[in-house]
Amino acid sequence: MKRENDYMRSMMEKGSNRPAMLETFERAALEAGKAIMDVYRAGCTAASKADNSPVTIADEQAERIILAHLYRDFPDIPVIAEESVAAGIVPAVGSSFFLVDPLDGTREFVDKRPEFTVNIAFIVDGHPAAGIVFAPALGVAFLGENGTAEKLHVGPDFRVEKRLPINVRLAKAERTALASRSHNSPQTARFLAEQAISECKNIGSSLKFCLLAEGEADVYPRFTRTMEWDTAAGDAILRAAGGCTVTLDGRPLTYGKTRQAHDADFANPDFISWGNAPRL
Repeated sequence: MKRENDYMRSMMEKGSNRPAMLETFERAALEAGKAIMDVYRAGCTAASKADNSPVTIADEQAERIILAHLYRDFPDIPVIAEESVAAGIVPAVGSSFFLVDPLDGTREFVDKRPEFTVNIAFIVDGHPAAGIVFAPALGVAFLGENGTAEKLHVGPDFRVEKRLPINVRLAKAERTALASRSHNSPQTARFLAEQAISECKNIGSSLKFCLLAEGEADVYPRFTRTMEWDTAAGDAILRAAGGCTVTLDGRPLTYGKTRQAHDADFANPDFISWGNAPRL
């Protein structure tokens, strides 16, 4: 009961009908997205981190903006953020914490493809309870929490122009899969064949979760490495829209995975995201 009460206090501002946390997420993501687009238009080069993944000044600026919002509004909740972790700043996490990927799809960003996103998620007891994914170059954002998900249309002034409720679609005889543009694998091809998937679209970043959430596709299999900050926000939105993300043994993907015997802290196993009931 205490954890449930703590969660509700975190999500809701007293006297408000709209979750205060989602308002913070929205403000932070929109501001970070604006900073990212300034760099995107000006152009920049990418450096390589220790794991050889790319990082740009846009990643770093966006993370500073997001952290400022989260620390100001929720100072007692730890934040696991991608660039901070790369710099060795890893706070201890308890039953609740934030996961932040300030610029998911840095390769898309550097290659001038518009599929990169800003990701912020709130984790409670291993479950992605709330999240936002903002694709600033596309002018769309997705929010989800507590069984409710919506798509936001964002104008050139970075103000929300329209909000639409979204849900996963019903199962179809002919199913569409989504796959990573930059991290495909032979296992993905086998899965598509085994599941008799009629169409597969390649797309970068966490937008794959969001397309499932709004009913544009049916399944997203992932058999190459991801980190929790890559998936948490999109997963929260997908689950809020009626979908699910499960590991290969059919169990829900969890968050806050530390001291793993065979991988780094916060690394994910292979998983399948479904826009409707899993069929493994």
